[in-house]
Amino acid sequence: MTDIEIAKSNLDGHSICLCRDGRFFTDDGRGISPMIRFMEEGRDLHGYAVADIIVGKAAALLFIKAGIREVYGEVMSRAGYDLLQQYAIPCAYATLTEKIINRKGDGVCPMEQTVARIDDPEEGYIALKKRLSELRKGAKHV
Repeated sequence: MTDIEIAKSNLDGHSICLCRDGRFFTDDGRGISPMIRFMEEGRDLHGYAVADIIVGKAAALLFIKAGIREVYGEVMSRAGYDLLQQYAIPCAYATLTEKIINRKGDGVCPMEQTVARIDDPEEGYIALKKRLSELRKGAKHV
């Protein structure tokens, strides 16, 4: 099996699965928080394949910055797909959507709003860390 196949097959029940050289790890955190945490911890994610429940532009920016080499999303936004294509990162999805909806289901995801006009992975990472911190201060369960 390829790394992306291993990541996909081990995603069930988790929010994200990363695999490199046949070894994988999963996380159950919500949204982009697992990727932000992995990056803040200084994990070397370069060359990993990732399977994620939801891949929007925010996640795509983080994957690009981290050096992820292949992406699968159960749900992927058009903006996330287009950005991954722009960086020549192979990607696939089960469902392609125009936008990622927030958890309440009444609007666009705040992380997607944060990076709507950002195409630079470093700038996106900084903006997303800031926005996630702001949201955590306002709600204890983000």
